[in-house]
This record gives sequence, structure tokens and C-alpha cells, in this order.
Amino acid sequence: MKELLLVGIGAGDPDYITMQALKALRRADVIFLLDKGPAKHKLNALRREICTRYLDGHTPRFAEGLQPERERDAADYRASVDELNRDKQAVFKQLIDEQMADGEVAAFMVWGDPSLYDSSIRIVEAIAAARGDLRFEVIPGITSLQALTARHRVPLNSIGRAVEITTGRLLAEGWPQGVDSVAVMLDAKDSYLRFVGQGLHIYWGAYVGTADEILIAGPLDEVAERIAATRAQARERNGWIMDSYLLRKAESADN
Repeated sequence: MKELLLVGIGAGDPDYITMQALKALRRADVIFLLDKGPAKHKLNALRREICTRYLDGHTPRFAEGLQPERERDAADYRASVDELNRDKQAVFKQLIDEQMADGEVAAFMVWGDPSLYDSSIRIVEAIAAARGDLRFEVIPGITSLQALTARHRVPLNSIGRAVEITTGRLLAEGWPQGVDSVAVMLDAKDSYLRFVGQGLHIYWGAYVGTADEILIAGPLDEVAERIAATRAQARERNGWIMDSYLLRKAESADN
């Protein structure tokens, strides 16, 4: 029997990792890393730093696989995501087959938390269902949204009100009904700009928890263009961007 651990390592700061996650990593014989190209080498460098800093002399071996890329601006977004996950599943399966011996424990160090906008659980669940020699465990981590609200020193929701977690793609279709606060991830098109003039407050952050962290907050009407310009500059400078934001109706911003 092989065992696979999906370990949430938090959103950027090595100190975000939990004791439960460290105990899990200390059990691992091998840690799987996905190579996302030169622009994102910092992400795997941070994973290695966590192991060096916190595993108390335990030295699992590392095995790398190539991270598949999703077709950008595909006409059918869902189909492109399904194709990406099939490709990732093939990479995961190859690592499990070729880099693990029977009785070994392997770990994926998942950025943030495996349950929030990450397909690792679905992929591993499908692999485990198709074979009888693999079990897996999920270890939660501090999410990017938790890190964002902590850095801005605000709660995720207003008192007695719902909050919705969504994507920029869906936000572009309109403000969700019945909520005062919207947490947005994966917004490549700066969808918040369409809500200027509607009395909203925004808390935005990029690379939260890392040395490259950028934070901007304020009335959306006043800071929207600055966020858009800062975001574009950061993406150009680093070759990629990882950002999220919380939008809130102004009358609820202090609640």
C-alpha cells in the first residue's frame, strides 16, 4: 500500500505552516514537486525552504514532474480546465508509479489549502478510486483569503451577513445576490473595475505572505486604477501574479 498526503502549506510565509502539516511532512519518504517553469521557481524554492527550516533533520527525497499548462482564453473554459486536470492526473499517476515504492509515504505541498480553488483532491481521489494500492489524506492549510484578510486586519464577512467566494470570470457577470461581501480569486481581467461608482470598498493583495507582497485597500472609486496599474506592473516584473481581493459594500465595511 502507498500513502499520499496532500499538505496545505499556507499562502507564502513559511511561518504559515501548521504543526499538523509539519508532522505530515516528517512522515514523507518523498515530496512531489511540480515544475511550473522559470518564472515560478520561487514557489518550489519556498517549499524546499520549509523542509530545510522545519523538518528537524528529516530529509525526504524530492521528485519533480512537469506542471501542465491550461489553454488560455479558450472558448470553452470548463473544457480547458477538464483537459488540464486530465493532464495533471497523468503526471500525478506517473510520479506515484515511478517515484514511490510499496509502503512509502509521499506528499504534495499544496499552496494555501487543498480544498480552496485547487484540484489536487479531485485528481488524487480519481487515481485512488481506480486502484487498490493507494490511500490519501488531506491536511488543511492557511488559505490565501485568510492571509489576505489577516494582512488587512479585516474579517471576511460583515456581522450577520453572507460572503461569497468566487472568480473574476463569474464576478464579471454581475454582483451576487444576497451578499454584502465578495472574495475574488483568479481575476485576470480586473473585473472589479466594472463596479466603480457603486459604493464599494476593496482589500486587494498580491503575493501575500511573500517578500514580494503588495497590499492596497480603500474605496474602490479611489484605488481601482492604482490596483490595475500595480497589478500589471507586478505581473510584468515577476512573469506571473498570484492575487486576490475582498469587495464589500461601503455601508458594511465597518461591520
